[in-house]
Order: sequence, then C-alpha cells, then structure tokens
Amino acid sequence: MDLQAQSSSLTDNRRLIVSSNGRELQYEDGKPFFWLGDTAWELFGRLNLEEIKIYFDNRAAKGFNVIQIVCLSENDEAQPNRYGELPLKNKTQIVPNEKYFAVVDSTVKIASDRNMYLALVATWGDNVVSGKFDSLKAYNYGKWLGDRYKNNTNVVWILGGDRVAATKEIDYRPIWRAMAKGIIDGTADQCLITYHPNGERSSSEWLHQDTWLDFNMIQSSHGRQDAPVWDMVKKDRAFSPAKPTLDSEPNYEDHPINPWPKWNVDNGYFRDYDVRKQIYRSVFAGGCGVTYGHHAIWQFFNERVEAINYVERGWVNALDRRGAYQSGYLRKLIESRPMQNRTPDLSIVAADQGEGGQHIEAFRDSDGSYAMIYLPVGKEIMVDMNFVRSKNIMAWWFNPKDASVHKVGLLQRTPRMKFIPPVTGVGNDWVLIIDDPGKHFKEPGRN
Repeated sequence: MDLQAQSSSLTDNRRLIVSSNGRELQYEDGKPFFWLGDTAWELFGRLNLEEIKIYFDNRAAKGFNVIQIVCLSENDEAQPNRYGELPLKNKTQIVPNEKYFAVVDSTVKIASDRNMYLALVATWGDNVVSGKFDSLKAYNYGKWLGDRYKNNTNVVWILGGDRVAATKEIDYRPIWRAMAKGIIDGTADQCLITYHPNGERSSSEWLHQDTWLDFNMIQSSHGRQDAPVWDMVKKDRAFSPAKPTLDSEPNYEDHPINPWPKWNVDNGYFRDYDVRKQIYRSVFAGGCGVTYGHHAIWQFFNERVEAINYVERGWVNALDRRGAYQSGYLRKLIESRPMQNRTPDLSIVAADQGEGGQHIEAFRDSDGSYAMIYLPVGKEIMVDMNFVRSKNIMAWWFNPKDASVHKVGLLQRTPRMKFIPPVTGVGNDWVLIIDDPGKHFKEPGRN
C-alpha cells in the first residue's frame, strides 16, 4: 500500500475558527465558512486508499467540504482495516497502532489536496461508556492525537460519538474533558473541538459552558420524520455565551423510516425530499452549516460486510443519490449572499408558518439587504416586509431540487406582500429570496 504519512507536514487549508459574533465558523483570515459535511463514520476501517480517493473526489465535486470519520469505531476491536491493521496495539492501555493511523494520515492529505476538512471523532462513545477509557487514558490518547495532527490545519475534532455525556447515574464528562485537554495540549490550543450526541439531543445539554467546546452539534434524528430541528437550533442559539451550532446527523437518505424497535416496511425509506426539508430548516433556523448522511455510505456497505439496519444498496451505488447533489445546492445558495450577519427571523412570515412537515423557516440579513424563506410545501405565502429598507425589492424563487431559479422581478415594496411559488403542493419545496436591488446580488445559488 502507498501510505503517505502527513502528520508533520503543513496543508494548504486555512485553519477554521469561530467568528467574533459566536454564531458562525470562519477561516482564520476572517472569510466565512459554511460547513457542508458528509457522514463517513466507518471509512478508515472499510476502504482502501484508492477507494478513499474515489469517495473524496465524488464528494468534493458535489460541494462537500467536511467529512466526519471515526478513529476508534464501535467495531474497532473486531474489525481490522483493509490492510489487516487494528487501530490499537494494546486495547487495555489504549496504545495506537502506527500502521493503522498511517491510513488516517494519508486521508488527511487526500482531503487537504481537495481543499476539504476532516472532522475526526477521536473515539465512538461506547468506548467511554463501557469503561475502556479513564481520565488518564483519555488525556494521553487525546494528546497523542493532537500532537500527531497539530500541523494539519484541515482537522477538526469531535468527541462523544452518539452517546450522552452524563446520565443521572454516571457523569462521563470528566473523561471527555480530559480527552479535550489532551487534544488542546497536543495542538498547543490550535484546534476546534465539538461533541456529537445521541439522537434528538445537542451537546449543549451537558457541555455548553465548557470552554473547550467551540461549537455545538445536534443529532436531530436520522430515523424520525420531521424532527423539530429548528427548535433545537434555536434553543442552542439562546444559550450564553454564543456558540455556533449545526445538525450533524439529520435524516439519512435511503434510511428506513422509524425502524426502532421493529421496522414496518410500509413506512418506507427517507428520500431526497425528506433530506431537503431537514437540512434547509436547520440552516435557516440559524445553523452554521449541516451534515448530510446516506445510510449505505456511513457504513460503506459492500459485499464484504454485514448490512446494518435494512440498508438497500451498496456505498458505490449510493454516491450519486439526489440528496447528495441537492445538499451542494444548499451550500451554493447560502454562499451566494453575505453570510456573516444571517439572523433567523420567522416573524417575516406573516401568517401560516406551519407545523411538522409543513413548518416554514426563514432568516434575513441583519441590515435588511436580503432574506430567504424555506417552504417545505409549495403554497401562497404572506411576507411582512418591514425588515427591508429600500423602496423596491427583487424577488426570486429557488428550486432546491435542481438549483433552478425563477425570477419574480423588481417590485414596489408594500408593508405586506403575497408570493406564490411556480408549482405548489407537497413534494414541491421552494426558497423565496427577497433582495435589496441596490446591493446588486447575483442570481441565487451562483457563486
């Protein structure tokens, strides 16, 4: 195998930091960064380097800029990687295997060459909950990881891994705090760290006041329809101090709907429409980005492994599913307008904001230069135009299915204005964009 150890070499990627207003992520030079992630939890254990390059090329072409991967997965003791290496030489003392982490090193370089970031989960949460880690082992492992990748500016750290940080009976936070301190010491405090919780929860529930937690992560649910992620985002944004937040695990495309404790096959699978509804509403509610997921890709299902939870296709067949393309359209749309001063404001929808699958979300720029409203179901909408300072407006309809744009045109502003999308009904979701024409914005979705 052609392993390229890159743990000590600089990458071309600029380091990410939290913006001064505490709401967004940005490059260290001040330019805004919109997190568009993909869920690739089992990549290190299930792909060889050639397959990893194929996967990253595909994701880069679609606009993904962050890939979430686990270093020590749930199956780490039983599952060697494609080169026959386990992640730990000594699982009792948590001694990392250099040959296994050489694949991680190479993946960091593969990502960097494509101007992409890795969000590395230090260990899946079961390894902490099971007692495998104590505080000392957690600190030493975190420091080893931090020191190894301290010069790789395209690495972001995730702790947690689908587990609570504390229960009524047991508080795991001292262990996670020790691991975070290890990463911080190993990187000389040149790192971003977050925490991935279990379903329908946010890291803010246990850790918002911890200074090492740079931004919050939500897992809104990859198995439930129309989970109110917009409420979860708004709850995170209400905490002080201000920290960015994002949904790192919404509906997985092609995942069975509500499969627990037993799946009713008539419930079917999530498709691209389900994905769009959740990723748009979390971002429009104030998320600093979002992570897409596909049920076959997170586990890299193939003929060599056992399927988990009714997977219906292999990972290669899943690479070009519609939801993956459409996630990239969301990033282009957000980046087509100034991002630094986005302010969630559902009050601009003057009536019928909807519930559940029909719930609308909206945001505006703080200076009133533009607004975007996401309608999960195409219907007539009444907009309160008091946020706009200009006498006229330019209005557009953006189609999240294919990124096509329908220009409404230049209109004289009135206190309330009615808009009707080109096609109405369930399955026809739209974004209404209202611009101050004096700002001379480009067509929505065009960078």
